Amino acid sequence: MRREQIQQAALELFTLKGFAAVKMVDISEQSELSIATLYLYYKSKDDLYASLIEIALEDLHTQVGAIYENKKLSPKSKILAFKDALYQTYQRHPTILNIVIHVQLYDTLTAINPDILDRLNDLGKQILKMFTDTFNDGVRNGKFKRGKAIAHADILWSTFIGLYLFEESKRRLNPKKDFFKATLDRAYKIICDGIARTAQALPES
Repeated sequence: MRREQIQQAALELFTLKGFAAVKMVDISEQSELSIATLYLYYKSKDDLYASLIEIALEDLHTQVGAIYENKKLSPKSKILAFKDALYQTYQRHPTILNIVIHVQLYDTLTAINPDILDRLNDLGKQILKMFTDTFNDGVRNGKFKRGKAIAHADILWSTFIGLYLFEESKRRLNPKKDFFKATLDRAYKIICDGIARTAQALPES
């Protein structure tokens, strides 16, 4: 419970002020716990920051794993379900997703605990492997064109991140406009149509 209390306080401060401006003493005051208690759970601000990323990745890993293990789904259906898992992770952890993107863009973490870093890397690799295995299954089943599986996995992830950033920037100007889900659905349909062994022209609408 204390760990969650610390994480929630840190998340609120990182969102409000940004990673660089927040100090461990600020998190201590926000969480109403002593600074000694914070360091009992996290050796550095970087470790605490990384633990927030781990929350979102674990959630995504659980969802993707359930889809990947579902033998009733075709490779195409799995890819579309992966898209839904990414979106659901965004809905549950919108602020944490911002943190993940910030770390990817700016290499924020410099003093992260090796154990946490290993867990993050392992979660990422496992998710990516499920994406690539699904594409390879589609090739073996004659449903997808041959291609480099890892490149397709990267496209699935980067399409999600790119559209998220684009739609989020528009929504900040006008909060009433939220086309992220609709645009994401369209983008993944284009991807699936493009990798299908017998590609069909998309409708004009």
